[in-house]
Amino acid sequence: MLAVLKALSNETRLNILCWLREPDKMNEKLPNVIKEEFPGGVCVGSIQEKSGLTQSVISSYLSSLQKAGLLESRRYGQWTYYRRNEKAIAAFLENFAAGLQAENN
Repeated sequence: MLAVLKALSNETRLNILCWLREPDKMNEKLPNVIKEEFPGGVCVGSIQEKSGLTQSVISSYLSSLQKAGLLESRRYGQWTYYRRNEKAIAAFLENFAAGLQAENN
């Protein structure tokens, strides 16, 4: 849980996770193979463009989010695509909420 909180402590990393909630709004034309085999995937270049940061910084941020389990990635040719790991996000939210709730004794 601490790794996820650490990954989300950066505003841009949090924004990336929010942007990927609606991948269709990232305005990119995906190859059919991506649409079929990795739905919801967004190219690193599109994320970088939306953020306005350098590709190396974005790649580092994406790596942090992936290591925390929040993102999944696929490489197709020279391009890497990322999408949210919805199961991991849901599990984190459930555990986080349970950890913060007071016990009713």
